[in-house]
Amino acid sequence: MTAKKLDGAELHSRIVETRYGRVALFDTDPNGRASAVPLLFVHGNSVSRKVFRAQLTDDAMQRRMLAADLLGHGDSDNASEPSLAYTHHGYADTLIEVLNSLGIERVIVVGWSLGGYVGYELVHKFPGAVALVTTGTPPVNDQTLFQGFLDNPTFEYIGQEALSPEQATEMAEQSTFVPASATVRADVSRADGRARKRMFESVLAGDGVDKRQLALTPPVPLAMIDGADDPFVNQQYMDSLPFTSLWRSGVVRISGAHHAAFTEEPARFNELVRAFLSDHEL
Repeated sequence: MTAKKLDGAELHSRIVETRYGRVALFDTDPNGRASAVPLLFVHGNSVSRKVFRAQLTDDAMQRRMLAADLLGHGDSDNASEPSLAYTHHGYADTLIEVLNSLGIERVIVVGWSLGGYVGYELVHKFPGAVALVTTGTPPVNDQTLFQGFLDNPTFEYIGQEALSPEQATEMAEQSTFVPASATVRADVSRADGRARKRMFESVLAGDGVDKRQLALTPPVPLAMIDGADDPFVNQQYMDSLPFTSLWRSGVVRISGAHHAAFTEEPARFNELVRAFLSDHEL
């Protein structure tokens, strides 16, 4: 266990060994003293756990919070077996190993973009996943993938193995909106390009659980909190889905926020997450 500085905040950082490589994570309560169900934050494509600084430092959450670097990202190892690890379900399997290693039996997942899809896999695979919050994650399957997203030129980069410095900067800016921080730009440049390529191949092949169907009939409480001006998510597609039990009966949108609403409007985003948890007595 070490202390790591993140934009002036000191967070507990730890490494957990898994079958495909070491996973780095922040852990706000490494001794597990808090009684409430922990939150697990899962980041998006080619970035890292560092994007969740404003959530991890919010004492009002009043519970243990963890944020892991997916394999091939941030301070985690590149996967020893990319074909198996770099998929939605492969990422979920690795995070389940992490949770089991830490003795965490119940968890609430907050997933951003790619992290939201990993969250659906966790809800499907891990009995202790008791609730899910997604942000910037239209629930799609291989048949509806391109309906769920807008025609943003940067979208093609999500499955591209090699990125030029200019493309990496553009991806960083579109993901967290201009101006992207030096940290995010460095994260995109660091990310294992094989992770982007393999993940997108897996999605096109229809691997893993059907996220669209799972969102329509969720086995656990589900909230969708998006930026109202997300440059990737097709809101018309989202609003056309016949959700049966979505929190607040629809997608909750934060005015003026884009793809990473939790970084642009952290106070509002955190407030909504707390309200979701309160409404479900979690």
